[in-house]
Amino acid sequence: MTDNGIGPARFDALPEPEAIELLLACCASPEWARAVAAKRPYGSAGALFAAADAALAGVSEAEIDLAMAGHPRIGDRPDNANSAREQAGMADAGDAVRAAIAAGNREYEAKFGHVYLVCATGLSPERLLAILTERLGNDPAEERRIVRTELAKINRIRLGRLIGGQA
Repeated sequence: MTDNGIGPARFDALPEPEAIELLLACCASPEWARAVAAKRPYGSAGALFAAADAALAGVSEAEIDLAMAGHPRIGDRPDNANSAREQAGMADAGDAVRAAIAAGNREYEAKFGHVYLVCATGLSPERLLAILTERLGNDPAEERRIVRTELAKINRIRLGRLIGGQA
């Protein structure tokens, strides 16, 4: 795969197991990856993004939990290239902001039972902290809705990188 991705035509032509493997690198929900792979061919980035959004909307809460498990905490050292790229803004975080995000992550996880998931691409450490602080005021149902929205944003960015299309 080049910096321009593999292209929609090549993605559409992949054997299903290979497509699923690539999709799992975008989102750790096996149900989502199978659903997206099964609907090929797409022919365009836009069609793929729409199908990915629809598949995400249809997965169970347990699958959302699996998807979130594929994401490191904001501020932790990312264990994959996608997360490292997405959290690149954290490299400039000062000690006070890092400490506040770490404390906020602990509070968030205690309240909601899962990692604080946000589409961090292009966001400053201060903005990530502000979003975290704001979301701590949500009720669990609202937070789960927001998590799906944020996950869809992340999926689109990663899919765009995979096929070379804009999210």
